[in-house]
Amino acid sequence: QGQLVESGGGLVQPGGSLRLSCAASGTLANFYIMAWYRQAPGKQRELVAEIIRGDITNYAESVKGRFTISRGSAWKMVYLQMNNVKPEDTAVYYCNGRLSDGVYWGQGTQVTVSS
Repeated sequence: QGQLVESGGGLVQPGGSLRLSCAASGTLANFYIMAWYRQAPGKQRELVAEIIRGDITNYAESVKGRFTISRGSAWKMVYLQMNNVKPEDTAVYYCNGRLSDGVYWGQGTQVTVSS
């Protein structure tokens, strides 16, 4: 059926920017919600941002004003623009998509914020 594949992670300095991408492969498309989650070492996975049909967006308080979620056409791509990153943004970032038949996760991409 397909999978979600993230890209764009890496090492970035505090105050810098990074853009994460997530692509749905195969027949996966038309998600009704697409989102980014993250999990830091020793912590639970948490919602970072989500975009819902109608292009409604929600953000974690910790990233409001710094991160922006957007999507591609046919709801097959989702992006996370990360600006003014902080060391506490260091985590594995996971793409998430929801369809009527279930929830899909990507394999994760590491983001490390360090000087």
